[in-house]
Amino acid sequence: MNLLSSTTVFSFYTMLSRVLGYFRDILIAIFLGTSVYADAFFVAFRLPNTFRRLFAEGTFNAAFIPSYASEKLKSKAQGKRFADEVLTLLILGLFTIVLIVEILTPYVVYLIAPGFMVDNNKFNLAVDLTRITFPFLAFVSLSSFFAGILNTENKFAAAAAAPIFLNLILILSLIISYYYKLDYALNLSYGVSLSGLIQLIFLIFFASKFYQPSLIFKKKIRRKVKFFLKKLLPSIFSSGIIQISILVGTIIASFQSGAVSYLYYADRIYQINLAIAGIAVSTVSLPILSKLIKNKKINQANEIQNKSLELSLLLSLPASVALIIGSDEIVNALFGYGSFTENDIKQTSLALRYFGYGIPAFAGLKIFANFFFARDNTMTPFKISSIIVITNVVISVLFFKKFGFVIIPIATTLSSWIGILYYLYILLKIRYLKIQPKFYTKLIKIVFSTSFVSYIFYNSLNYFAKNLIYSNDYKILYLLFIVIFVALLYFLICYFLKVLNLRSFKTN
Repeated sequence: MNLLSSTTVFSFYTMLSRVLGYFRDILIAIFLGTSVYADAFFVAFRLPNTFRRLFAEGTFNAAFIPSYASEKLKSKAQGKRFADEVLTLLILGLFTIVLIVEILTPYVVYLIAPGFMVDNNKFNLAVDLTRITFPFLAFVSLSSFFAGILNTENKFAAAAAAPIFLNLILILSLIISYYYKLDYALNLSYGVSLSGLIQLIFLIFFASKFYQPSLIFKKKIRRKVKFFLKKLLPSIFSSGIIQISILVGTIIASFQSGAVSYLYYADRIYQINLAIAGIAVSTVSLPILSKLIKNKKINQANEIQNKSLELSLLLSLPASVALIIGSDEIVNALFGYGSFTENDIKQTSLALRYFGYGIPAFAGLKIFANFFFARDNTMTPFKISSIIVITNVVISVLFFKKFGFVIIPIATTLSSWIGILYYLYILLKIRYLKIQPKFYTKLIKIVFSTSFVSYIFYNSLNYFAKNLIYSNDYKILYLLFIVIFVALLYFLICYFLKVLNLRSFKTN
């Protein structure tokens, strides 16, 4: 397996999904803007979507893949038995959670958006929409199980492509609502749950080549399964630290009108960078890293760890600088249409700029957590993640009144960098990571390449400034031209500097 080629496959489908997601959000921005209906839908979508990211973007697999791979190494029968028992418990647990939330939805909405209580119509709308969207949680969590089966077999394409259904169906629901003059928010909510069901069926089909599911109902849970369950909660909390931070941010932002929407749109933009630089690299590297450590090939495992860090920085550093430099132009080009006003652009781009400073840290948290997950250690990432969340909440609560919603991306970024420093300290201290001399050479080349193309990007935005103004309906085409040109230039420079080399990322 090649780390770079597998990451490229995963990133391609993830990029396709995110591009469709942008188109979906452009339509939402046009039809709903930052209205009461938009805020209510985003809150209704936030909880199941947070769980989607927690489960689908590597957190479930962080606990599942090392245990499942370990059982498969013993025999295929033991691997299947372990998977069957986990699937049975997952179905029972998810059914219980969905049932409880459907009954107690008003209390759940109050917890995630307490600021909505000042407007009864807004609160009741959010409750109704949450009841419709929440079954998505069960479907997408089960989808993650079957994605874990595929990833263990080093098959990443289907799992990466599955989220495309969500965006396609939501786009279709918006178009149908427009032509037939239906309720946009209501149809979006129904589309969320429908897409989850289709995604699950899609992954079951592709996983059937490697795993035929059977349900096993037993009074006693085997030791191996108990060990997995013991790892699962810390794993979800640790790997999903950025999503948890955003959920906390939503709760706090609900007290400021429009803030939930500003954060949502900013989140949508920087998440594509995180998906490629953090989620793709960590998802692809975890199975091979787990197998190497199980087979006590520590030197090879350390090689993979260095390559993962290198690839993550190669992708995250230029993305970070681009978001900082061009946040206004990016938000304007993507969402500056219809009901999305110039003030909405100003507020959203402010949030995006501060998120941009944290992109390398957000990606690094996922990579560093993998180094522990592959060793069946989920408690250390859990403790570090707890520190990150507490720091985030304290900063947000203390300064929200003074700075408003913008303190939320600032707090998320600051707390994430604190987490990175803590991870590095622990990893080097217990010798889970040995940084190779060639890593520093590659890092210098990456920084040089990033600096050069950032200068080109900045001047390109200035050169096309008149074409990127709010009133230009074709501004997104100019932005795409600039981004594609600068990205190709960056990868070309990295190739000539021998940073981007297919052979150097080989993991066999």
